[in-house]
Amino acid sequence: MCGIVAYKGHQKCLSLLLDGLSSLEYRGYDSSGVSFIVSGNLITIKQAGSVDDLKSSIQNPDIETTVGIGHTRWATHGKPCKRNSHPHVSFDNRLSLVHNGIIENYEELKVSLEKKHNFVSDTDTEVLLYLVYDILQENGDLFESVKLALEKVVGAYAVVFLDGETGQMVISRKGSPLAIGIGKNEFYVASDTVAFGNRVDEVIYLKENTVCKISDKLEMFDMSRGIEVEYEVEKVYSNILQINKGSYDSFMLKEIYEQPKVIEDAISGRLDGYRIKFGGLIGYENLFKNAKHITIVSCGSSWHSSLLAKYYIEEFCKIKVSVEYASEFRYRKPCVEKGDIVIGISQSGETADTISALEIAKIYGAIVVGICNVPNSTIARMTDCGIYLRAGVEVGVASTKAFTSQVICLLMLSLWIEQHVGLMDLSHRRRIIDDLRGLSDLSIECLKCHENVEFLAEEFKEMTNCLFLGRGYNFPIALEGALKLKEISYVHAEGYPAAEMKHGPIALIDKNMPVVVVANNVGQYSKIANNIKEIQARDGKVITVFSENAAAGDYRIRVPFVEDALSPVMGIIPLQLFSYVSAALRGRNVDKPRNLAKSVTVE
Repeated sequence: MCGIVAYKGHQKCLSLLLDGLSSLEYRGYDSSGVSFIVSGNLITIKQAGSVDDLKSSIQNPDIETTVGIGHTRWATHGKPCKRNSHPHVSFDNRLSLVHNGIIENYEELKVSLEKKHNFVSDTDTEVLLYLVYDILQENGDLFESVKLALEKVVGAYAVVFLDGETGQMVISRKGSPLAIGIGKNEFYVASDTVAFGNRVDEVIYLKENTVCKISDKLEMFDMSRGIEVEYEVEKVYSNILQINKGSYDSFMLKEIYEQPKVIEDAISGRLDGYRIKFGGLIGYENLFKNAKHITIVSCGSSWHSSLLAKYYIEEFCKIKVSVEYASEFRYRKPCVEKGDIVIGISQSGETADTISALEIAKIYGAIVVGICNVPNSTIARMTDCGIYLRAGVEVGVASTKAFTSQVICLLMLSLWIEQHVGLMDLSHRRRIIDDLRGLSDLSIECLKCHENVEFLAEEFKEMTNCLFLGRGYNFPIALEGALKLKEISYVHAEGYPAAEMKHGPIALIDKNMPVVVVANNVGQYSKIANNIKEIQARDGKVITVFSENAAAGDYRIRVPFVEDALSPVMGIIPLQLFSYVSAALRGRNVDKPRNLAKSVTVE
């Protein structure tokens, strides 16, 4: 999981490569490197650490080179260090390679290759490098060599090879994204179009199992059909301006504070009185209306929003919903039949497990629906219909604004389905939509709890464990709050349904165990108030997130009152801030937590 950039054209490109790597660093950040050709010589510079560390090791970024490749890495095979970083280069400096993904059969391939080559890294990538290198020595053509080599490969990949002798570049993808930006007599390559900045407005999204040769023109070959193919050029919107922290200390804090705008964007143009409109679902109304069962596949924070969708759809529409971890769904025999609805949710639209789960659902004959944040992502292109989150670029690894946008869009999806089913009390529907219209302003009010949250985080800065409890709609918020805390502060945290506390977790309660109780779901307040008393009876310290009620608790965070269905949005904002401040007090890098990457494109 990492970021790829490449360039071939007429401009001095080293600074372009470095700028592209900086914009992709949030996707992988344990090491980085570049390879480029100067006066017929292939030069490679690599560095452990950040892209800034790489930049500082380059004495002349204005060097005369017009072709090069670059990479920022998140370790899969081999520890984060300079020798395992990309690009990997052949012993004779002929061939350079950057790679995203995992070569699953690399150990098998390595057995014969290591008899001829001295491997200097622990990576699967270097095995692929020498697999191509050996074939290249026989036929002399990089394009043909890459095609032949990839036929032997099992796994997912996006690769860019650079031939140091000819300056030719060959790229390919399978299960990992790769795009080509088209300029004036020049070509850019990246794993995410954000790396193009505002330099191009036309892009080719490389299709699965495609190999492309880049010289003075593009030649594209479909490996699955064994033929040369034409490519489709699309317009691309530049969102590079969003990769900027502005006056905030971190991207995560900026993105937490962007949520009022994100909420506004999520509902904009989608409310028609008390009805919901989704342009991406036109023509699929009867399919949802007649559905007996909906399956949702997702991972991480998206799984928590999926659980909320189950609550919404089952309550409002009386349709059975199954929520599956995509990583489990893909390796078992799911109960999916022809014509069933399977929804995949992913912020990036590139989550490998979710993509694979949707591919399996398509094999079973299901209608697949995508909910993601990135136009032209793999999930956006492979699904029959879908919804865009409109959250904008989310740089912080721990999802904040994208999660909130998922909650809003999934609530609206449930209301959209219900308006075709017609089972909901009209006054209830109106109350939800009225509060939805005002939710952006209410979230601004909610953010005013920041100072109070800072005090609480200071009070508990020595905690090593934390429990999060919620009921009903706020159980998924307890899960998400625990995930945020463990992701960025490295404090062990768990989320539970409040009623389940007595079935095991209560054994952990003592004076050293802070418990965060999300109690702003008015409909279930009396029940959760009893849970708070049970915790306090065992000397546990309770932080209560509440709205109207005179909430019990040793420490309290008050949030605006909304209809219960919208209470998760008011609940998650203070928990995001609590995680952020707790991590900052511990000196953590909140935007780049250890061992995590933004877009999980490998298993």
